[in-house]
Amino acid sequence: MSADRGAQPGPDGRPRCPWALSTPDYLDYHDTEWGRPLTGGDPDALLFERLSLEAFQSGLSWLTILRKREAFRAAFDGFDPARVAAYDDRDVARLLADAGIVRNAAKVAATIHNAGRVVELDGGFAELVAGHRPAPRPRPRTLDDVPAVTPESTALAKALKRQGFRFVGPTTAYALMQATGLVDDHLEECRRPDEA
Repeated sequence: MSADRGAQPGPDGRPRCPWALSTPDYLDYHDTEWGRPLTGGDPDALLFERLSLEAFQSGLSWLTILRKREAFRAAFDGFDPARVAAYDDRDVARLLADAGIVRNAAKVAATIHNAGRVVELDGGFAELVAGHRPAPRPRPRTLDDVPAVTPESTALAKALKRQGFRFVGPTTAYALMQATGLVDDHLEECRRPDEA
């Protein structure tokens, strides 16, 4: 464990997770979204957006996805699962021609396919994901203490695959859990502006 992988002072002097300090985009995301429950809309649509963006991020920097997020929202009709599930070949061609998003044919196809799975799920997508919330645990001390995969994320990935979802391995499932507040992986000493 190296000391420089613990919380570091942010621009306001408050300690933050070190990954958040490289750009203002990351800092804003860290302080206002990451690790917080989703609010402000349909839970299934909000979660579908996050799952889709996590899948598009695979093999890329999260910063790339953050900077393209508004373009993704525009291209995918706000990630409304019913609308995306109804996309046809013209929509696929439109998406693959859209320089504002990541133009990966397999990921575009998976997003459209996954929208259909969200629409067809009995009980709702948000309920399925929330059912894999792990028991509360202490915050990690350093980045070295943050796992990439957990038994719960492995179980969630398996549950999603049983429902026909694509691009949802255990690492993507864990990133989804982190991003949506199912786990709190802010470092022990990290203090966002709204925290004491």
